[in-house]
Amino acid sequence: MLDVTLRRLRDRWPAARLAVMTDSPSLLRSYFPDCEAVTHFADEAWGTPTVAERLAARVGPRFVGPVVMAWLRSKVFVRQKYKGAVRKAARAWRRIVGRPGPAEQGASAVGPRLPDVVLSAARHSSLVVVLGGGYVTDADAAQANRVFNLVEYSREHDVPVVMVGQGIGPLEDPLLRARAAEVLPRVNLIAVRERRGGPALLEALGVPADRVVITGDDAIELPYGLRRDTPGNDLGVCIRDTTYAPIPTSARQAISTSVRAAAGDLGLRLSPIFIAEFRSQDRRSTMPIVRGVKGARRPLGRYVAPRAIAERVSGCRVVVTSAYHLGVFALSQGIPVVALSSSKYYDDKLFGLADMFGEGMRVINVGDDGLAARLDDAIHAAHAEAPEIRHALRERAAAQIQSSLAAFERAYEFVGSAPEGPHSR
Repeated sequence: MLDVTLRRLRDRWPAARLAVMTDSPSLLRSYFPDCEAVTHFADEAWGTPTVAERLAARVGPRFVGPVVMAWLRSKVFVRQKYKGAVRKAARAWRRIVGRPGPAEQGASAVGPRLPDVVLSAARHSSLVVVLGGGYVTDADAAQANRVFNLVEYSREHDVPVVMVGQGIGPLEDPLLRARAAEVLPRVNLIAVRERRGGPALLEALGVPADRVVITGDDAIELPYGLRRDTPGNDLGVCIRDTTYAPIPTSARQAISTSVRAAAGDLGLRLSPIFIAEFRSQDRRSTMPIVRGVKGARRPLGRYVAPRAIAERVSGCRVVVTSAYHLGVFALSQGIPVVALSSSKYYDDKLFGLADMFGEGMRVINVGDDGLAARLDDAIHAAHAEAPEIRHALRERAAAQIQSSLAAFERAYEFVGSAPEGPHSR
């Protein structure tokens, strides 16, 4: 989504300054050399890139990634080990300087206040784009609150805000829902990636109907451009086991048994494909399925570009996944998907995606009886229909790309005059 969004903005405004909020400026620059970083520990917003960032832009993520992640892991370790002492020191410092803590900031803010450097970056921008994702939901309340605070601050300073490629909900927590109702109606445009639940939720939150459009996922454009003429011979697999989408041990065993057996029966080559590398969550859950299987593909490295993942998907005839965006990458190229869900959050994501493509995607709950047999049947059915549904899936992908591009055209209009000079953001 970031890859597609930045390219679209750059194509529209070649001379504009584009900045991305991130915890890792060097890793951002290694992937996107012409973008700037906005981070909470920077001295100033829209500052000059550091020597390290300029070097990262030259050498790329393959070299930068391991160094950055080792540094971030060490920071987490230190923070966890000494978090009690750090909190005490922070409270003492706030008493000295008279600055309120997170719980004292007043009812207008939920969650921690955004750093001043982030607020400054927003205040001096021509447009704030809230990138596509499924984080306006109970399952990611911290991120939702950060986004709400950024949107509220930007609109208070008359900076237009657009939210693109959004998965909205489930949103049942009363406090989070009330906050959403305060903020989301102020957004200039909200482009949602599915029509099954998001639009109705936004209506209930008071967002005017003329500010909501249904576009599909913005990421569709990237894999669609790498589609092959004929089906591949791989069985792609990605299993994600996290707190927001837990997969019991018995289900993991059933999935492993079915995937291995189906690949052997159908003469498909197992191909592990990972979307999320945070704490190796996809890699850790998926590799036990393919480990020891003769002829299985070697996984891609941790710091590859999205294009490389899409190219690996293009070699599949069928994909089995509990990761939403692997489903997006497959369907966009005309490849049928067997999707696994274990939570309401993922039910909304996966059934919403299935609805947008109309066919080619089967959703199975990992808690269902007879999981192994159901999964085996679904893989065989997807294999059989792969050649016939390929064209229809691609047509639906193309239609969603056009809807997404139209939404971006509306977003550009909120800027007024195009940001063309070196100081336009």
